[in-house]
Amino acid sequence: MFRSLIALALGTFLLGMAEFSMEGILPDVSRDMAVSIPMAGHIISVYALGVCTGAVFLIILNRVSPKKLILAFVGMALLGSLLSVSAQSFSWLLVSRFISGLPHGAYYGVGTIIASRLADEKHKTRAVAVMCAGMTFANLLGVPVSTLLSGTLSWRLPFVVIALVGVIALILDHRWIPDLDPLPTKGFRGQFSFLRHLAPWLIILATMFGNGGILAWYSYISPTLVELGGIDALWLPELMALAGGGMVAGNLLAGWISDKFLPGMTAAALQLIAAACLLMVFFFAEYGWLSIILMVITCTCLFGIGTPEQYLIIRHSPGGEMLGGCCIQIAFNFGNAMGAVLGGIPISAGLGYEWPAMVGFPAVLLGAALLFWFSRRYEKGRQQS
Repeated sequence: MFRSLIALALGTFLLGMAEFSMEGILPDVSRDMAVSIPMAGHIISVYALGVCTGAVFLIILNRVSPKKLILAFVGMALLGSLLSVSAQSFSWLLVSRFISGLPHGAYYGVGTIIASRLADEKHKTRAVAVMCAGMTFANLLGVPVSTLLSGTLSWRLPFVVIALVGVIALILDHRWIPDLDPLPTKGFRGQFSFLRHLAPWLIILATMFGNGGILAWYSYISPTLVELGGIDALWLPELMALAGGGMVAGNLLAGWISDKFLPGMTAAALQLIAAACLLMVFFFAEYGWLSIILMVITCTCLFGIGTPEQYLIIRHSPGGEMLGGCCIQIAFNFGNAMGAVLGGIPISAGLGYEWPAMVGFPAVLLGAALLFWFSRRYEKGRQQS
């Protein structure tokens, strides 16, 4: 089982690099393609659009075996990276980024099912956490390396690295992931039947509000630390790596805690801690050392919340498990996009860099409330071993 989870984790590492590397190389792409920074930012937005569009794959391919789907999604991510390397125009790059985003949510949906089916009942959330760990290591290692390669050599080189990771992932997925039967299907309409119930909506909305609220603040973490906290800009790469370390720790710890206790309550508690951190950022952001501590804690919570949410949606989407897993990734990405936009409004209005945290605070608090509601209604009386 462990080798299968490592193969799946390499796929999430691939997707993490494909998604988050753009933030670090955006200025270099802007210069080379002769477009403005805001225009270059569409490269990030079109990836998120691809993630949302990719849900269609799971609607029409739900009868295909999970292993074949995983191989197809990794191959599609590999194709998108190769097209990005060879992009000769900004339009070409936009198309390649859209293609790269298509398999993202679908991969998570299928990967979560494989991980949970391979694990025993006592370790299912932990298995999902191992699969999701690739995304956190992408933030810890892959994104800084991509930024370095882009700044010193070429913005195309990170996509070469992503393509190489894709080739390795294809090989390991083929060799290490067992052939599993497709999940029982209720037909085309039956895949959507889980959305008639409250539980999945609580999970999806909590994901959207929680992730969006945190990203409203985290999207502007660099100027918050430098302009408001007085941190030397030269320390930013190390601080971003520190934040990535928090993401790794949060993902793995949440998987272990969720298996020991309750995944819904674990996510709710972590989201409440994140809300408290954002409130403290608003009042104490001028103290740089405290902002760093709060950043690490909040990033730990951010990726700690995601693992139990990814697992819970599979448990509460019978007949549409793959679509449910994809819905969580859509909620993540929609929250990312909206959080960045809403967090920038007070800055554009001339307010300080502490205000994005205040914008995010009520959203994260609402997400925590939804998770507590979910846990009280659907986990009450349930004992974890």
